Amino acid sequence: MIEFLFLDLDDTILDFKMAERLAIPKTLSAFGVNVTDALLCRYHAINKTCWEMLERGELTRDEVGVRRFAELFAQEGVEADAAACNALYLENLANGHYFLPGAQEALQRLHKKYRLYIASNGTASVQEGRMTSAELYPYFEKVFISEHLGANKPAGAFFERSFAQIPDFDPKKAMIVGDSLTSDILGGINAGIATCWVNPGHKPGKPEIQPDYEIESLAQLEELLKTLK
Repeated sequence: MIEFLFLDLDDTILDFKMAERLAIPKTLSAFGVNVTDALLCRYHAINKTCWEMLERGELTRDEVGVRRFAELFAQEGVEADAAACNALYLENLANGHYFLPGAQEALQRLHKKYRLYIASNGTASVQEGRMTSAELYPYFEKVFISEHLGANKPAGAFFERSFAQIPDFDPKKAMIVGDSLTSDILGGINAGIATCWVNPGHKPGKPEIQPDYEIESLAQLEELLKTLK
């Protein structure tokens, strides 16, 4: 039976894509960049690659933030300060929150039955601002953010340092729930705990990363957990 639930924040509880859609154009416009759909597609591709490099330990968090804008500006022929752009972007991103459908109601039910923890690779100041805005802290015993732990998902150190802070923790009774195969699910596999992939768009999986369970949204998690012994 599952007792300890580690929940990713972005695109598991809160709609990061919505927050990003608002923050990116606002940020780039402030630096005189003409924001088009094609430009946004290029940004998303660059950003995804940078975050995957972070997960593999090839970039630091600060390097991710600056590199994504530096590469975009280079491709677009824009002369702008990538570090200053990233700082403004994080500031814009931290303002406000957007729940995914059914996520808030799911948390209200789950926290009465399970011990809940946030497990996030997101920038600490952004995640803390959004969690405060969304009034999420009362639902969770602890919030584990990679920037504070000194290790990123999927590294084993992220989970080892998290587990060490939980009294009476038993990995056999733990599950991680998140939308990223390469971060959440691979991290859970590395840590030896159950994994549940949140896959609303029914994206194809990766043969080398097999989650134990798959759901479309956090709203389905409670019913899944009822079936587990």
